[in-house]
Amino acid sequence: MSSARGNPLAGIRPDLVRGLVSRRTMLAGLGAASFSALLAGCGTSGIAYHGSEAGKQATDRSDADKVVNWSNWPVYIDVDDKTQKRPTLEAFTKKTGIKVNYTEDYSDNDIFFAKVKPQLTANADTGRDVWCSTDWMVSRLIRLNWVQKFDRANMPNANNLVDTLVNVSFDPGRNYSIPWQSGFTGIAYNPKVTGGKKIETIDQLLTDPAIKGRVTLLTEMRDTVGLVLLGMGKDPAKFSDKDFDDAIKILTEAKNRGQLKGFTGNEYGKGLASGDIAACIAWTGDVVQLKADNPDLGYVLPSTGHMVWSDNFVIPNKARHKKNAELLIDYYYSPDVMAKVEDYVNYIPPVKGVKQVLVKSDPAVADDPLIFPSDAVQAKSHVFMGLTGEQENRFNNAFQTLIGG
Repeated sequence: MSSARGNPLAGIRPDLVRGLVSRRTMLAGLGAASFSALLAGCGTSGIAYHGSEAGKQATDRSDADKVVNWSNWPVYIDVDDKTQKRPTLEAFTKKTGIKVNYTEDYSDNDIFFAKVKPQLTANADTGRDVWCSTDWMVSRLIRLNWVQKFDRANMPNANNLVDTLVNVSFDPGRNYSIPWQSGFTGIAYNPKVTGGKKIETIDQLLTDPAIKGRVTLLTEMRDTVGLVLLGMGKDPAKFSDKDFDDAIKILTEAKNRGQLKGFTGNEYGKGLASGDIAACIAWTGDVVQLKADNPDLGYVLPSTGHMVWSDNFVIPNKARHKKNAELLIDYYYSPDVMAKVEDYVNYIPPVKGVKQVLVKSDPAVADDPLIFPSDAVQAKSHVFMGLTGEQENRFNNAFQTLIGG
């Protein structure tokens, strides 16, 4: 594990900062009514672009303007603790002469969507050349035809993408998106609270009387429902509306029986460590950090399968430095470069060859199965399918009713 990191939040352990300000924390404290109001205010729909691929393009200024504008999530890239600079970005500029205007203004998918919606609806420049959206938001952006197709000639390193993430349902072959970082969703538990019992399945999580009232699920619909679908023997990448309704029914029954303590973002970490939470649905990125202080905490990827999510590079319509954005993506798809990022953020790298680099530079990170899962574990990971606009609205409403009901 990397040594102490920059600490922008006073009094908080530096290596936990990434989790505490992640995209998955922001909405966790909102009740269902507040969350629904937020979505209504931000707007989850938009007017699709119906023109040609060429009509989505601006005159590319990349060769004349040696700059690229990148929006990303907070605390999601390597940082030098002494200088507070970002070493890999500094090296990219030195290598290419391209300055990166790196902005940490992507705090939530829907809120960011609301920022760029007016420009994209008008097929106008957003002022950004590239940003990183979560799978389901990428699905929406592709559905609305608001992102541009990559010129793979500028991205030869994109062939280093791990095989399991090449053909996702929302972007087969990765013409419009490519992962920045990934993570798994599984089950975490505190053996001191469960009496040493392992919590290994979704059915056990939702029915075991030994942990009744001390179970939390995630406010991220695709993670929670995805694991339930897998427990039902369904594929989250291809399921019916009835399958979704059956999953919501299972969750509702568990809630009505008092099995659940509630729904959370990644603030479950404190409760899991203290014993207030016996078991929960949890993300690998959080568990890596939690186990640093509580090595006895258990984490299981269910035998029925687990969810994998990614935050993905996309290039919006009318971006003025498209080529420079593609060169930036290509740079990070070099194993040597991505290894420097992973040594800091501790998520699952989407780039082949990163582990081999870290075996030499940081063996502890290279040996962590939550950062570098085996091929067999990777093969049992599932991406939630892309939804239609109608499905997205109906599924979100049903899930928010479950949380708040």
